[in-house]
Amino acid sequence: MQEVYEFLKKAETYYLATVEGDQPRVRPFGTIDLFEGKLYIQTGKRKDVSKQLQANPKAEICAFMNGTWLRVSGTLVRDERIEAKKHMLDQYPALQSMYSAEDDNTEVLYFKEAEAVFSSFTAPPRTVRF
Repeated sequence: MQEVYEFLKKAETYYLATVEGDQPRVRPFGTIDLFEGKLYIQTGKRKDVSKQLQANPKAEICAFMNGTWLRVSGTLVRDERIEAKKHMLDQYPALQSMYSAEDDNTEVLYFKEAEAVFSSFTAPPRTVRF
């Protein structure tokens, strides 16, 4: 999982796919964190992406860097603990002007039953499960 985290952190931008009814939705994200052995992302509860994940928590993220792409799929689980939110926001100080660990909007979610696949055109795919 450490390798997955480091790849996403270095890539800086990944794309999160969710569904809204039968319509796929994809958008760029940049927050990634390791906390208590789990891979976390962050958003705001008022955003459509949050509503989509609460209706269907299955999601996938994809990032590309230096000829390799990484896809992580699994179920995203909301963590309401202030400690988890604070840990994420400490990694991204610029977000602290928009979010707070104590507000009703900040949402952090971790991957459960995840599968990460590293792929490229020059090597066979490699899978990591966590």
